[in-house]
Amino acid sequence: MAVDLAQKAQNFMNRGRQALESRKYELAVDMLMEAVAAAPDVLEARRLLRTAQVLNFRANGKVGFGAKLGYMMDRQKIMGLVKKGEGEKAMAEAEKLLCKNPLDGDNIEAAVKAAEAAGKPDHAAISVEAAYEGGNKDPELLMRVATYYQMSKNWVKARDAYRKLSEIKPGDQQIVQLLKNCEAQATMNSGWVETAGKKGGFQNLIANKEQAKKLDQANKAVVTGDDAEALIAEKIAQIANEPKNMNFRRALARLYIQSKRFEEAINCLQEALEVSGSMDPELDRMLSQTQVQYYDQLIEQYRAAGDENSVVELMNEKNQFVFDDLASRVERYPNDLHLRYELGVLYYQNEYYDEALEHLQLAQRSPKDRLWALYYLAMCFMMKGQSDMAVMQLETARDAIPTMDDLKKNVVYQLGLCAENAGDLEKAYQYYKDVYSTDVGFADLSDRMLAVSQALKAQQG
Repeated sequence: MAVDLAQKAQNFMNRGRQALESRKYELAVDMLMEAVAAAPDVLEARRLLRTAQVLNFRANGKVGFGAKLGYMMDRQKIMGLVKKGEGEKAMAEAEKLLCKNPLDGDNIEAAVKAAEAAGKPDHAAISVEAAYEGGNKDPELLMRVATYYQMSKNWVKARDAYRKLSEIKPGDQQIVQLLKNCEAQATMNSGWVETAGKKGGFQNLIANKEQAKKLDQANKAVVTGDDAEALIAEKIAQIANEPKNMNFRRALARLYIQSKRFEEAINCLQEALEVSGSMDPELDRMLSQTQVQYYDQLIEQYRAAGDENSVVELMNEKNQFVFDDLASRVERYPNDLHLRYELGVLYYQNEYYDEALEHLQLAQRSPKDRLWALYYLAMCFMMKGQSDMAVMQLETARDAIPTMDDLKKNVVYQLGLCAENAGDLEKAYQYYKDVYSTDVGFADLSDRMLAVSQALKAQQG
């Protein structure tokens, strides 16, 4: 069970990281919330989540009186759990709150107290660091951050926060004094005292600072500008020294992708596959996704230039590439059930139902894709006119889904269509009503319910 949870968390982390790199911040938050829920002790998952929360809030967040009132109620709930000694639950609620606004000082304080109550000071620091990186022009927030770092004796971070505060409030004598105090502590702790009088001490200290800077750059989930250029140069040098180290090549490709330098990323990944000398499904998938992103980038460029003919041509070329690439990867990795699922869905979408059935039936063995595979199997059978087989797949999927999520809505709706087509209007109406009770705007549900209701009345009248 522990292994399954670790793998589940890793899968969500990978998807969250990909969404971050693609600037799909809302999706990244959703994926990384799942990762943290599956592995709440993993620092990296929470660090990535906090990055996603900040970026998503900056892109889409709104703060009004109603929102602030909601934050207050959420914080009261969190502090109630803290007082009861239920730190883990408090942390889970704090994550939900930070999804709403990760740069609100009071929200951050609540998250810190929840983490400390759970005995996870490292996780508390992550919330503060995200605020430090993402909200460094807010003097109130910076003061909270600086105070936290000072209390935890992280003098370097405290010093940096006070420096930013002094730039925002240059005449504030309290900040000037706090900055001087932290500078003194940071200097003593940085190693000047230990290296004084030692041969090479000064040079070692400078080297350590440079290394710390590189580590700070590398730990950022999304790297841009000068940081990206510095890391790209570093990775190229590392590859030159260790050409068979795939981790360096993957990291270089990710940096190119983040910088939207897709052509260079493609060349990097192709070279990595050649150097590896063996099949690597992760590199293969990364290469495929990058090629699609490159197509999308070119399509947007032609669209912006008003060249619709080239847009249409490239979209057709992209669709053909996606199909051919997926089919070839299934051939290379016949036991990869997720690839089978993806290809089955693609065949279904292009109306090759027999071919789709072959791959979707195999994809049922994948715990991750089983329920959606059952749904698409049912859709294939329906399109082939085999409604009895479709109903069997749909009922199996329905019974395995505990809540009325998006998949179950689709499944129950299709069961309603099957019942309606079979003339069982009462059963159809019940299916439609089950979906309608949770989503009144689903598909054409309102119209169908009205039509079925009228037909039932006509039968009874």
